[in-house]
Amino acid sequence: MKYAYYPGCSLHATAVEYDTSAKVVAKHLGVELWEIPEWNCCGASAAHNTDHLLALALPARNLALAEREGLDVAVPCAACFNRLKAAQAAVRGSEEMRNTIKEIIGMDYQGQGEVRAFLDVVVNVVGLAKIRDLVTRPLTGLKVAAYYGCLLVRPPKLTAFDDPEDPQTMDRLVEALGGTPVSWAFKTECCSASLATSRTDIGLLPIFRILRQAKAAGADCVAVACPLCFLNLDMRQAEVQRRFREELGLPIFYFTELMGIALGYAPRDLGLPKHFVNPLPLLEAKEILRHPATRRETA
Repeated sequence: MKYAYYPGCSLHATAVEYDTSAKVVAKHLGVELWEIPEWNCCGASAAHNTDHLLALALPARNLALAEREGLDVAVPCAACFNRLKAAQAAVRGSEEMRNTIKEIIGMDYQGQGEVRAFLDVVVNVVGLAKIRDLVTRPLTGLKVAAYYGCLLVRPPKLTAFDDPEDPQTMDRLVEALGGTPVSWAFKTECCSASLATSRTDIGLLPIFRILRQAKAAGADCVAVACPLCFLNLDMRQAEVQRRFREELGLPIFYFTELMGIALGYAPRDLGLPKHFVNPLPLLEAKEILRHPATRRETA
């Protein structure tokens, strides 16, 4: 099973642990990730706020490179996934747009192949049955708030792999890993994205609400599939706690990191020491890093 892999800018920078853990998990599952050579930024979110054609041409170039190899594209970042899907839909839907983009990027692109979120590949292509069979350190006792954010499953006609209001893909993955997904109402609320940087006075409130609701639902941690969501919920958590005078203490994980732990990998091999909210005390308290046979019995 081979996919063209589009990491996007964040996975080579602030979200390097997402890139690391995705590659570890893919190899373990037998998925070959062929990183698109000389890939370029997809334009999220600056391009589609300024120039419609640029916002389509940037991701289309990456898709054209994958199309040359006859490969579907796996995309870890929710924002990149959304932009690549938009470019694909535009090319498929209009011959005029297809010709315009071809002229801009200087190469042919017909919209062949599929663009899939890496979460979709893992759960719906590889399959939960195979993942369950490979789990060696189940996430027993770990209550996880699966947070999808606003770009992974919306707009539904574009993303087309889960319910836009109550998605379940990541929840089902958590169950397959032996953890417990919590039921909560904020799984697709916007985290404020880059607004937390440009208008911190406004942007911190959505982050606080998401974290508070996850904790109120009984979650021990939050799982995400978006580098910007991770950045806001992890890096800004200390600032949110100071601003709203409420202790939160919720570790944030990329879903690939939780997979890697359950598959038996060490935290350092997945990038967990890079987190701002240290997740290791939680994993140690739940004895998840120990082999199941050596865990203490609990009442």
